Amino acid sequence: MTFGDVDRKIMLLDDEPFMLKLLQQVLANLGYLRVTAFSNGQSALAAFDQENGQPDMILLDLNMPKMDGLEFVRHLVKRNFTGILILISGEGERMLEATVKLVSAHGIGILGHLHKPFKPDELKALLVKRVEPNARHRASDRNAYSPAELRQGMASGELENYYQPKVDVASGRVIGVEALVRWIHPQDGIVYPDQFITVAEQHGLMDDLTHGVLVRAMNHVRQWGDERLDLRVSVNVSMVNMVALDFPDRVAELASRAGVMPSSVMLELTESQLMQDLRAPLEVLTRLRLKRFGLSIDDFGTGHSSLAQLRDFPFHELKIDRSFVHGASNSVTLRAIYDASLALARELGMQVVAEGVSEKADWDLLCETGCDLAQGYFVARPMSADELGRWTEDWGHRFASSLAHAGKVANDI
Repeated sequence: MTFGDVDRKIMLLDDEPFMLKLLQQVLANLGYLRVTAFSNGQSALAAFDQENGQPDMILLDLNMPKMDGLEFVRHLVKRNFTGILILISGEGERMLEATVKLVSAHGIGILGHLHKPFKPDELKALLVKRVEPNARHRASDRNAYSPAELRQGMASGELENYYQPKVDVASGRVIGVEALVRWIHPQDGIVYPDQFITVAEQHGLMDDLTHGVLVRAMNHVRQWGDERLDLRVSVNVSMVNMVALDFPDRVAELASRAGVMPSSVMLELTESQLMQDLRAPLEVLTRLRLKRFGLSIDDFGTGHSSLAQLRDFPFHELKIDRSFVHGASNSVTLRAIYDASLALARELGMQVVAEGVSEKADWDLLCETGCDLAQGYFVARPMSADELGRWTEDWGHRFASSLAHAGKVANDI
């Protein structure tokens, strides 16, 4: 039987001869024949350094004498390894998860990890997974944009809103969308917000940037309403916006001009900077709620999105960060954090959105635990406003034909 891209050049590194033979046999059964095996890091690196010696994939043990797996990864970084890794180890779950984080932080693609002893089907499942491109290696990436470049891009109308749907897990109904700003750069193509938001915050451009996103989002809400598509739009706002005491009045004025109800607009607070004085943001956020705008705490559990914010600010929606959702069905650690976040939100009477729902296992977990809303690539990638209507129709058919049944089965267990 052949399986996946069997022409991959694969390197095995494990200090146990039996494990090397087992891996070779499993890979051969799957059709992978370009496999080399090494029992120590030094010999593996020597082979790596030969002409055309760099493999496409490395299956790596962590706990080895002389050179352990983490040290071996460091040598791969120095050699600009462009392939992908699979970790195979007898170490505990949290140790493996920490190693996955480290590998990803180095910019090396990783398919996942397997516990010893592993089942052949588990390896088979990993071999067909796709690795999302690391942000460090995006073709359009630039190290930085100047404030003048960003100001010019905003003035020229180069910033656009894309929208990622949020759906009700139980019914499949599309509840709303999150507005995600993109810079359509004339030379660099699509530029993502992580490349320019900090510039905007540090150089006094955040109010203008947020204003533009809000105007476009509210106009689209009205447009969708005219097309009988009743959606609520979520817009990310920064703590930098929260120091302006007139911010609630400005947002209310924009909603009035666009002809949309404040309840149709959810403001998601993404705090990239720790605020020393909470008086202004506390007044701003409380006044926004008085005006009936929605307030959501974004990326809960990371950065400064914490229990202190839940205590201090009048949020009524909590978004569980993607790093605690994707893969939680297979991770004791992630599942514990996900469950705790969900339980906390329920105790506080908050609506819960799970971000990073990237595969069916993530969706099934939400069904099983009764999470309110789902957002992520499994549902849909961000899209233009014009694409949303067609996608909504397609999603309705998809949910009715397969996911609704899966959700019902999970809820009946």
